[in-house]
Amino acid sequence: MLAGQPIIILRDNVERTRGFEAQRSNIMATRAIAAAVRTTLGPRGMDKMLVSPSGDVVITNDGAAILHEMSVQHPGGKLVVEVAETQDDEVGDGTTTAIVLLGALMDEAERLLAQKIHPTVIAQGYQLGMDKALEILDDLAITVDFDDKETLKNLADTSMTGKSIEAIKEKVSGIVVDAVQQVATRTNEGTYTVDESDVKIKKQVGETMHDAELIRGVVIEKKRVFEQMPASVTDARVALIAQPLEVTKTQVKSKIKITTSDQMRAFSEQERESLRKLSETIVAAGANVVLCQKGIADAVQYYLAKNGVYAVEDVREEDLKFAARALCGTIVNKPEELDEVTLGHAEIARELPDTELTVISGCDNPKAVTILLRGTSQLLVDELERAVYDGTRVVQDAIEYGKVVAGGGSVETELQMRIHDYATTFGGRVQLAIEAFANTFEVIPKTLAENSGFDPIDKTVALKKVHADGGRYAGLNVYTGEAMDMYEAGVIEPQRVKTQAIKSGTETAMLLIRVDDMMVTQAGETAPMGAE
Repeated sequence: MLAGQPIIILRDNVERTRGFEAQRSNIMATRAIAAAVRTTLGPRGMDKMLVSPSGDVVITNDGAAILHEMSVQHPGGKLVVEVAETQDDEVGDGTTTAIVLLGALMDEAERLLAQKIHPTVIAQGYQLGMDKALEILDDLAITVDFDDKETLKNLADTSMTGKSIEAIKEKVSGIVVDAVQQVATRTNEGTYTVDESDVKIKKQVGETMHDAELIRGVVIEKKRVFEQMPASVTDARVALIAQPLEVTKTQVKSKIKITTSDQMRAFSEQERESLRKLSETIVAAGANVVLCQKGIADAVQYYLAKNGVYAVEDVREEDLKFAARALCGTIVNKPEELDEVTLGHAEIARELPDTELTVISGCDNPKAVTILLRGTSQLLVDELERAVYDGTRVVQDAIEYGKVVAGGGSVETELQMRIHDYATTFGGRVQLAIEAFANTFEVIPKTLAENSGFDPIDKTVALKKVHADGGRYAGLNVYTGEAMDMYEAGVIEPQRVKTQAIKSGTETAMLLIRVDDMMVTQAGETAPMGAE
């Protein structure tokens, strides 16, 4: 009130939450989302069924996919979803771990806030704890070589364990490692880089998931344009053409006046002759497979078929560019530009029976490859795709950064114990915040034990005892409940996945706990701001 007159600062439709209630609101939202994905963690985690308003069903235990399908409205909750999406974009795996850690960090923050510890002190402790955690991770990391196929397969195995692909994970892990190693590029510094777009995953409903295969080439979701063309071509020499193989319209408006049937016949013959020359140019260049981004005229189809050429029309630009990398060819605008250098090469081009797929495989040194997945239902192949994507990304992370860490809660147990010791080197309330940060890591082995049907307290205590005795790589065997060396067991993850999960979880927690005022504008009519 000013001189008896009310001063309107906010619009009528703004809902405001202040102080501890605002902090508690964010904590509750984060906790609810973390609880939703927590049961999916680990090899024995459960799946979630998500049904959209239109009735579409998704069954998955992939954290990023679950949060993407959930319609989160709470502003703090949306930040949690961003953490999962960032984790997925950056490293391709560890989304559930990042969210579970974030939920635990917010739980610990609530306990500290209840003790009247200031949010900035908590944030300071979390920052110090994160820096120490990353330092410890570097100490625990194990170097992996580019040619160490066995370790890379173990990485892919660990990533895909617990997903629908587990029945064929041994076969698929080999496919994934071969695919990533094939497209990796060695830099001048001796390291390797991998462009994730060079490994394409294609899926097809039909057959069984045991029919998954690595195509050293390209899979195009189109079949041959004309039934008279051969269904397969060996020693494929592929022409990649961007322009239509048909008579194009002139750039200027023009009319042709035809007065006799002879003129009509001559006009038609000229058009047919022009199309025949197009096809003859392609055949003369040595091509026996044609991928055309635009349409192919009926006459051209006929002449190509007559010469035993396999042709596909209306190929997407993205697929044509991918084919150029895979087949080591060059996209041309006109058939006249084709020669031995511009043609792509492969062992065979074929149309898969009973499908709409064209497979061109057997390239000598492809710069891009395709993983073809099969399955008995769309839900299954969608989940297979998510699992293989995770597998390719973790192998890529290991090849690019060359470091892995032990899984099964091993790293988290070591981090918890070492950061607790580190906290004692600080005085004041910040020590409590660092200890709280250390406590959050216990949630991972505890969750693994819960999801596997074991007593979480007994298993975490047993793990700490083994680590205290020097077993730095000891983790929980989720099948027997015993503590064992995870590195020797082949349960490993890229260091980069853990680093990203700790960074994104901690930084988001620090952001949320410093919020003490939330102003949410509701939809609807609003009154103008001003004084009355």
